Amino acid sequence: MVVNFARTSASSQRLKQVFQTLNAESCPLSFNFHMHTVYSDGRFQPETLMQQAIALGLQGLAITDHHTLCGYQVAQRWLENWKLSCKGRADGGAKSGTLSREGLQGNAPELWSGMEVNAALLGIEVHILGYAFDPEHPSLAPYTQRHAASGNDYHAAKVIAAIHQAGGLAVLAHPARYKRSHFELIPAAAQVGIDGVEAYYAYNNPNPWQPSPVETRQVKQLAATYGLLNTCGTDTHGLSLLQRL
Repeated sequence: MVVNFARTSASSQRLKQVFQTLNAESCPLSFNFHMHTVYSDGRFQPETLMQQAIALGLQGLAITDHHTLCGYQVAQRWLENWKLSCKGRADGGAKSGTLSREGLQGNAPELWSGMEVNAALLGIEVHILGYAFDPEHPSLAPYTQRHAASGNDYHAAKVIAAIHQAGGLAVLAHPARYKRSHFELIPAAAQVGIDGVEAYYAYNNPNPWQPSPVETRQVKQLAATYGLLNTCGTDTHGLSLLQRL
């Protein structure tokens, strides 16, 4: 049974508004839209990732495991339970005048659905990030099998269309990390319907994390030319949301 499509569409509109506000300072302490758990090639348990996100004070995030939604689903359940526990503590504290429900739950980040999908574009493999989609939509079935799709489903245009059919947004991950130039790939991705590009990305894994200045400037210029959204993410595979590895 497919969940409420209108709700998913509203979620993507909300996320689009967030993307439009991002800048070089947004990640990793306010927003982070690229991270992995043990359900693909990361080291984080989803529950631990969420605990760290809350401790850092993140306002919004997305778990983008490769070809699976399991990490996101575990994290979503954990977050809902955490909110309920906060509500219980706040209700008890309110009676004694010591705790505010709004104060406790105000620390909860917004968690959007997410996934990273391999796809063919201009004869090479790229990664497409899907966000704020209906996790149960049938169009996503070829991309949630823990491995890359094949045949027509592997083409970037088909991946992007499937994400759109599920009410989500499609973003080209780390555009300057492929075998072909981002000056070629971004126009090609725009032609087949991509919504955005991961403009703020740290290509050399600096510590502390910061987006690579030259690539960021170039990708943002291309995004402006083709009317694309800019996103940000650490692409975390380790045990810190502040680093890639």
